[in-house]
Amino acid sequence: MNLVTVSIDSVLIGRPLPFALWDESGVLLAPKGFVVKSRADLDSICDKRGPLFRDAADSDTYQRAYVGKLHSLVRQEKPLGQIAESQFSTFELESSRATRDTTGTDEPDWLDLQGQTQTMLLDVNPASFCARLDKLQAQLSRHLRHNPDGTLFALIHLSGSEMQLYSATHALLVSAMCSLAAREVLKWPAALETLLGKAALTMNIGMTDLQNRLAMQTTEPSPEQRTAIDEHAALAVTLLKQLGITAPLWLEAVLHHHTKTPGPLAGRSEGQRMARLIQRADMFAACLAPRATRAAKSPANAMQASYFDENRQIDEAGAALIKAVGIYSPGTYVRLATDEIAVVIKRGANTTTPRVAVLINRSGMPTGELIVRDTSKREFRIVIGVAQRDVKVKINLERLLALTKLPSTDRPW
Repeated sequence: MNLVTVSIDSVLIGRPLPFALWDESGVLLAPKGFVVKSRADLDSICDKRGPLFRDAADSDTYQRAYVGKLHSLVRQEKPLGQIAESQFSTFELESSRATRDTTGTDEPDWLDLQGQTQTMLLDVNPASFCARLDKLQAQLSRHLRHNPDGTLFALIHLSGSEMQLYSATHALLVSAMCSLAAREVLKWPAALETLLGKAALTMNIGMTDLQNRLAMQTTEPSPEQRTAIDEHAALAVTLLKQLGITAPLWLEAVLHHHTKTPGPLAGRSEGQRMARLIQRADMFAACLAPRATRAAKSPANAMQASYFDENRQIDEAGAALIKAVGIYSPGTYVRLATDEIAVVIKRGANTTTPRVAVLINRSGMPTGELIVRDTSKREFRIVIGVAQRDVKVKINLERLLALTKLPSTDRPW
């Protein structure tokens, strides 16, 4: 038996293990299907027996299965999560991939970050929460600086194709969007950007499990669920305080991240400005993600939801977000004047002229090779956004993410 290390942070509390856990000498600690009831129980096992391991054969099996799914995503009416749910659950996928530590690498493992976020939000242990969050936010910030277009592409792609980890993916996307707007457009100090990113990652910590269930639920929220939704911001603040978070701006931003307060950012406290930016990004990201009861909205509809405030006036925070991520953000789909269907791979010199990769030619056939177009050229201009569900072609995610690193015209801010 060839043992490989298992990250303790990848073990989901309260869910059946998708593989057996062993100690370094090969002694079985927990069989496949065993449920770890609490973080304290898991810490106790590690304190007594040392690092956790699993059989490499399990790792290879799960990894091959996941990569096969990732590289053969087919755009259908139902999201990938629903298609795959019956035979290979997302929680198994998350556990199988989370042994890879992305901290020291330049190439992000978005699936691992998605799993880390899910685990952090569900297993709220004061002994480990702050360290997990600091690590996660640092990784996301590094990837945003190294390749902001690739970061947006990966998170918007995951948001549009996977519902079972909705809460985690949504938190990562909102955090990324807010950080870019704060850094590139609003020119906020680095320390404030860091607090903003953490506030966005934890804004829904009071309803993570409920948010995941609501994304898959085919009925309207029950009265009890509606109450939980209405009260989740205050509950999140209470939980964060219990977890050791004392930063007033962070807590203020989380408390008010659903508050509807139109008007300019000037005159608001820093926490209120953070809250407004999160609220606008929250709306934008929610529109781009499908639910069991509705399809994802088009990029144009998502933009309008964020760009205009409750009084139908241009919203300063929303405008900053759109300027940062583009009306057609990386990872969204568009139709060109050539009648080709393409996916956005890089933001352009302005919000409406991104770089795109053609997936379907003007005859309606998938392209064998990816063709990169500059939509600032009139002949390749964008005509309209296209819903992800309507693009029924296989994509190679690795190839597309590589294209996000192509050199392009510098953005003017």
